[in-house]
Formats: sequence, structure tokens, C-alpha cells
Amino acid sequence: MRIISGTYKGKRIFAPKKLPVRPTTDMAKEGLFNILNNRYYLEDINVLDLFSGTGNISFEFASRGAKTITAVDSNKACIEFINRTAKALDFPIDSCKMDVFTFLERTKIQYDIIFADPPYDMDETHFLKLPNLVFKNILLKEDGILIVEHSPQTKLEEHQHFQQKRKYGSSIFSFFV
Repeated sequence: MRIISGTYKGKRIFAPKKLPVRPTTDMAKEGLFNILNNRYYLEDINVLDLFSGTGNISFEFASRGAKTITAVDSNKACIEFINRTAKALDFPIDSCKMDVFTFLERTKIQYDIIFADPPYDMDETHFLKLPNLVFKNILLKEDGILIVEHSPQTKLEEHQHFQQKRKYGSSIFSFFV
């Protein structure tokens, strides 16, 4: 994986092969950040990265100057890798080893951007639980956005807060406001 833009533009980060992850592709990540750059001044935002895995998205936000980033994943090895990399690059990433749904139930912090990249084979009802919890617990700031990455087989368009989706290869980003 590589950081596409910002302070560490072009930097390659090599995650351990044993991590149970599917990092967002560079093509999809570049498309996503083109959308976000047109909507936000990234240096002023607070980000929540759910199912953060290798920290790929967190590192991209950090390189682009995001004010604070919280990375949540239930896998200990993923969190350890994120912590090591964030420390080495002096990134403002706070990590949390916790089940994502438990975190969404407990946190009282509001974010500008919440990004979720759950396993593609997760049940669709669990995918829908993400926006349900985010909006029920008022976890987005005014003008905030929830982005859920998923496969083409997952359909989230019927959710009341769904705004749009964008397709990049085999990845789809669904946007909720």
C-alpha cells in the first residue's frame, strides 16, 4: 500500500502478510479522496476509521493533515501495526482495539468523516447496522458524512440516510448524510 498525497506522498507501507485484511486499492482510495477534497478542508476534520485493518485510510488522512484520527479494529495485530506505523511517521492516530459496533454504541464523540471498510462477506444486516448506529447516536457533526466501502453484491441504497454511491473496480463507496 502507498500513501497517495500529502506529507508522505508516495511512501510505501508494508503491512505484515499475516493480517486478516483487504486494504482499499490505490485506485479506489484516490477516487475517494478526490471526492473528499472537494467537500472538506482535510486539515480541519476529525476522522473515525472503522474496521481499520492496516490503517491504510487512516494513514492517508494523516498524511493529508487531518486534525485527529481514531482507528478502530478488533484485531490486536492490526492495532499494533497501526500504532507502530503512526508512531514512526508521527501521525495523530489514536487506535482502539474493540468491536466496531460496541465502539459505536459507547462513543459520544462526533466526527466530520466516518469511514467503514467491513469485511465484504459481512451480512447485509450488519452493513445496515453501521449507518443505523451512527445516526441513532448522532456521531456525525453537522455536514458530516459516513462512507461505507462494500462489494457490488451489498445493497445499501434503501437506507434513509443514503445519498450516493461511487464504484471503483470491485469496490463501492456508499455515502450517508
